[in-house]
Amino acid sequence: MKVSWKVAIPLLVWLALVLFSVFFGVPKGLTQSAWWYFALFAAVIVGLILEPIPAAAIGLIGVAFAAAMRYVNADITQSINWALSGFADSTVWLIFGAFVFSMGYNKTGLGRRIALMLVRWLGGRTLGLGYAITLADLVLSPGTPSNTARSGGTIFPVIRNIPGLYGSEPGPTARKIGSYIMWTAFAATCVTSSMLITALAPNAAALTIVKTTAKLDINWLQWFIGFIPVGVVLLLLVPLITYLIYPPEIKASKEIPVWAGQELDKMGKVTRPELIMVGLVVLAIFLWITGSNVLFALPYLGTNFINATTVVLIGIALMLITNVVTWDEILSNKGAWNVLVWFATLVTLANGLNMVGFIKWIADLASAPLKGLDPIMAMALLVVLFFFIHYFFASLSAHTAAVLPVVLAVGVKIAGIPVMPFALLLVYSLGLMGVLTPYATGPAPVYYGSGYISRADFWKLGLIFGIIFTAALLVIGLPWLLTVKV
Repeated sequence: MKVSWKVAIPLLVWLALVLFSVFFGVPKGLTQSAWWYFALFAAVIVGLILEPIPAAAIGLIGVAFAAAMRYVNADITQSINWALSGFADSTVWLIFGAFVFSMGYNKTGLGRRIALMLVRWLGGRTLGLGYAITLADLVLSPGTPSNTARSGGTIFPVIRNIPGLYGSEPGPTARKIGSYIMWTAFAATCVTSSMLITALAPNAAALTIVKTTAKLDINWLQWFIGFIPVGVVLLLLVPLITYLIYPPEIKASKEIPVWAGQELDKMGKVTRPELIMVGLVVLAIFLWITGSNVLFALPYLGTNFINATTVVLIGIALMLITNVVTWDEILSNKGAWNVLVWFATLVTLANGLNMVGFIKWIADLASAPLKGLDPIMAMALLVVLFFFIHYFFASLSAHTAAVLPVVLAVGVKIAGIPVMPFALLLVYSLGLMGVLTPYATGPAPVYYGSGYISRADFWKLGLIFGIIFTAALLVIGLPWLLTVKV
């Protein structure tokens, strides 16, 4: 009975939306197939929230049904090409690679060694661990234009080893400390993703759109100065707020740092596999930084020579060559393959929503009434709309391409809106909005897939932090931008 209602509700959502079009017609501006596709997409999202069956299975069912009904493209060949397009998405494979990197950390013992070192130095207080993780992400952010590579590929494999040291594992003991650490790491990387142009790949694309739509050139320094007060406040608050509203059961332990030192002594000297893994990690970070050639330059100038996902694939290949992991071990990692299918299907479904014209329709519909409002109020409402419409997306890049031009164009047409602050608030939203859902940004499925944050908690915390992040943009960021006039 428990499973049946979880299955029934998504089906009822789908049926209600379909019947709406039958009795009242399709909303003006949409085609019949676009509305039916939206009905399917809404049912999939509700299914992902309730999860009557595994999330990957829900996504696969949604894609299969949409392809069979040819909602996105009437051509049979193009329809199946669309259905499989998510499996060619580079971010999907970047996420998969993060899981494989985690295997290397675990198998060699490097992750345990680093975790023990962190616990020995900062493990006296759980809150201290939260700030250590946040600082680590911030340090990596200037030269890592992929938050999946930075957080999912570098931070996560290390911190994944910490909860076990406290007897905290996915399941009943997750809230001891593991849940706190995982959410803090995830929320922190969303903040650092907005801190710098070079901290998130879609940031560069966003600036290109701003230049084309609003005729504004925003450089690295302008971006940084504009976000610094919001970024500093949020980086200071994320570990603390998480500690207060999602508290760990273990607050402090004087014995744990001592025990960690003893365990390090038992591990002995660093082994050859650990050194190989260190080398591979350093190589990956080096390539992520230099591959975009954007340490203090503008990434949209076309200077990239290697993609972040290519770096991960090279890392996996070298791990196989050096026998850090074996192919059989990769095949047996159900979590990695499950996330691959899940995120690939979600990317496909979200892109389909844009392809059928639904995103443009909803953005135009929601923003049109704002034209008669006070310019500052209209700007704030457009930023909120831009932020929370990300619930419909499984990719920050797709959101940037589909929604930013529309919302920016609407705002530019409203008399009295300060265009530069408005444009900056929109592009700053991109990294922050990744906190909303388990599929909103690359690292999200990695942390959700860790098993430490339940489905209900992830959605609840995503909404809470989404509201906090939006409030910080408007309460701190807007007055600052109007004052400094970057």
